[in-house]
Amino acid sequence: MVEKSTQSIVIEASAPEIMSVISDFAAYPEWAEAVKETQVLSTTSGGKAEKVRFVLDAGVVKDTYVLVYDWHDDGLSVSWTLSEGQVQKAQYGSYALRPESDRRTEVTYSLAVDLNIPMLGMFRRKAEKMIMDTALKELKRRVESGHQ
Repeated sequence: MVEKSTQSIVIEASAPEIMSVISDFAAYPEWAEAVKETQVLSTTSGGKAEKVRFVLDAGVVKDTYVLVYDWHDDGLSVSWTLSEGQVQKAQYGSYALRPESDRRTEVTYSLAVDLNIPMLGMFRRKAEKMIMDTALKELKRRVESGHQ
């Protein structure tokens, strides 16, 4: 397993508001710049997305892949793993939400990606850090602009 990178940000919103944006995959192309297309392939018995197909264009890296989601019962965390990918051979990720107050939540994003193309560990970690930094800032902007 590849090494995991972790990053956090504080968002001025409640945990349910943030989780609502995280779980709205159809809207990702509206606010996640590198995500060009999403398609929910299957859902859990509770109606949450279970398998989601993404078309990603992050400049240097373009990929079409499928992630399988595990929504934790506490409503404060979700994790995922890669089930299919072209450029990626593995991806493990999670969001963990820690409410600081009714309107303030710390969001921690963990990510480990392994690519089919050779990449030095330090470059992979730098790319993961950039992906997480961008994703957290875009999530914060989306949530705080009032989109749920």
